[in-house]
Amino acid sequence: MVMSAKQVQQYVLRYLDTTNCHIIEKSPGHVIVKLSPQADRELTNRPYYWGYVDRTGVEPETMKFCFIFDRNKMSDLPPDPPPGPGMNAFRLLKEDVPYGSRRLDQFFQAAKTGGSYVHLFEQPTSEQKSIPASTPYEPWLGLNIKIEFACDMKREELHSLGISMITGEIAEQFCDDMLTRKMTPRLPANVHVTRGSMTLSRAKNMLEQYVEKKLKSYDDTWAVEARDRLKDEIARIDSYYEVLLKTDDEEQKKTVEDQYANRTQELTWQYDPRIRVSVINCGIFHIRAHDMQ
Repeated sequence: MVMSAKQVQQYVLRYLDTTNCHIIEKSPGHVIVKLSPQADRELTNRPYYWGYVDRTGVEPETMKFCFIFDRNKMSDLPPDPPPGPGMNAFRLLKEDVPYGSRRLDQFFQAAKTGGSYVHLFEQPTSEQKSIPASTPYEPWLGLNIKIEFACDMKREELHSLGISMITGEIAEQFCDDMLTRKMTPRLPANVHVTRGSMTLSRAKNMLEQYVEKKLKSYDDTWAVEARDRLKDEIARIDSYYEVLLKTDDEEQKKTVEDQYANRTQELTWQYDPRIRVSVINCGIFHIRAHDMQ
């Protein structure tokens, strides 16, 4: 899937909340935030500044950003302050964060490096709290997956999948569902966790099989066309090097052969279609049993 502006915003807000950033203002189209030290280190590429902070122990001054997800839905923003000495940390930096942007990819990488695994419990509702009996929670393994279709062109899809470790039921848009729930890293009172009937390894394998089956159903026209372009390019360099390889100079011939092999290898890498599947992050989510309808 391609993430909508709303899904991008939900993902970014979850990252900002997880890294304890201070949300100053938000609307359906944007968020103004003062980064936490952790987020500033991961997003701003200021190694020299943070090296200075680490050496001297001074209180860090983190940066403020306005991340824009949908300009049609955002409220009016305050104007930038006039430039002046020492204003970098206080200036409000505005950035559009659409799907496919460098900044969103940076959020993905930060989440993958610093928060690639979570273990969360759904917070009880007020109705649950009023019931004397303990509420059973069902464990789900959730994976956010990136699928890259690469040749001389590139396309990416993001998929969020969850699998019940009791029933084996698989749900798509799993992250979207989790974002609608209030979660906590601590086991809530009056709740008990149901033991899963399958191992993490088995659950992971089932999701891998699900993705593999899904990919087999895709239209492979893009791959066929990429291989045709590769054949055309190989034929073109074959005709070029065919003449050069007829030389009687053995040293020159060896040089041409090496050039031909390298060029063929480069073209194969550039045009040969391939699919890469990688896990961005994952987690175990304990939610109310039979509540994924």
